[in-house]
Amino acid sequence: MTKPIRRLELAGADVKVFSKPEGACEAAAGKIISSIPICAMVRGQAVLGLATGSTPEPVYAELVKACKSGLCSFEKVSTYNLDEYYPMGPLDPHSYRSYMHRHLFDHVDIAPNRGHVLDGTVPEHFAAEHAALFDRWIAADGGLDVQLLGIGRNGHIGFNEPSDLAVDKALKLPTRLVELHPTTIADAVKDFGAEGLVPRHALTMGIAPILGARSIVVLAFGEHKAEAVARSLRGPVTAEVPGSLLQTVPGKVTWLIDRDAASGLL
Repeated sequence: MTKPIRRLELAGADVKVFSKPEGACEAAAGKIISSIPICAMVRGQAVLGLATGSTPEPVYAELVKACKSGLCSFEKVSTYNLDEYYPMGPLDPHSYRSYMHRHLFDHVDIAPNRGHVLDGTVPEHFAAEHAALFDRWIAADGGLDVQLLGIGRNGHIGFNEPSDLAVDKALKLPTRLVELHPTTIADAVKDFGAEGLVPRHALTMGIAPILGARSIVVLAFGEHKAEAVARSLRGPVTAEVPGSLLQTVPGKVTWLIDRDAASGLL
């Protein structure tokens, strides 16, 4: 496995800097693979919080490879995805349900009722009830063992967007329906083809269940993420930079980033 070229302790987090994204993704996959049998032995299953987008794709490729080679099994794994566009049908290629099947679910031995993704087809007047149920499912499974995160250019985690909330209120945010930030919409144009095609809303796992995970792994690659990484690790804790809220759970968070994303830290 590729080793980090530098290691920092910042804001209670373990920050590992890799020369290339591939090394960080290998490390993330390795952490998940090693956690599964330990959690299954201690609690009967491993519960994973999963992210989407281009950043974690190599992580899922490593997990699939490990599963196919017999190095790990998803038989005793339950997963909860961070978010889903709204409204969005599960068969839409832009949906995160579709993404998870393409990159993981269809290639590993996970049971169909163990891969949980928020439902982008739920009627809007039932969205809050559906989101609350998602949180209850996570709690009933004993909470998340490992939460895999990316970070947006504006500092969002999941689709918890920048806001003017007081920190104490931001830390209690549950899973819910949210309006997407203009920066998030602009960054999604490359996937949807035009700004007018990008959904304006999404369902997102809340800050509270994310921070409740026993271990949190954050991936960030590229110079365009450097400011968000630096503000999350060196800036004040504020809901204006949701990534900075990770500072409130010292000892839980590992950042796996490349040299470009670390440029504001070094």
